[in-house]
Amino acid sequence: MQTKLQELTEKIYNEGVEKSRQEAEVILKEAREQADKLQKEAEKKAAALVKEAEEKAETLRKHVDSELKMSIGQALAALKQDLGNQVTMQAVQPAVKELFSNQDFLKSLVEKVVKTWAEKDSLDMQVVLSAKEQEQLDAYFKNQLAAELNQGLELTFSEGVKSGFKVGPVDGSYQISFTEQDFSNFFKAYLRPKTSELLFEAEK
Repeated sequence: MQTKLQELTEKIYNEGVEKSRQEAEVILKEAREQADKLQKEAEKKAAALVKEAEEKAETLRKHVDSELKMSIGQALAALKQDLGNQVTMQAVQPAVKELFSNQDFLKSLVEKVVKTWAEKDSLDMQVVLSAKEQEQLDAYFKNQLAAELNQGLELTFSEGVKSGFKVGPVDGSYQISFTEQDFSNFFKAYLRPKTSELLFEAEK
């Protein structure tokens, strides 16, 4: 009887241990599966974050490259324009300055403008010359353009005209300017494209 009781006890114990072992294995298996699942999800999220960061970095790189290229292009264009302007100014300004310092040229130009105006319109016109040249030009034009002055031409001198002259109706409704600056601007605008072509033709 004692032996049977002991065998029954051992059997119950062994069955309990086995059942506990099996339950533990199931729990461990579920825990491993859950851990694997969490690890895979974490790796997937990490990979997505890395991909997103790489895409943003590439977009930023392209944007920066584009901005740099545009800025460099603008700076280069501005440099070319500035260089072209300086070269053109060096070529134009001394020649125009010399031309407008020539009293004979100025006298001839004023006379031609006045006489051409008189042929196409009345002599209701005003010629405005530089005040600093009044002493040299006043007597000359009063003599050379006496007939025109008697027919309505007005000859005045202004501090606002640094060189050359301006013409327009006596009422001042408009003026046409023939100053050193006007001629410089005209020749610079005319020569600038050619200057740029000569300076930068090697790039074409």
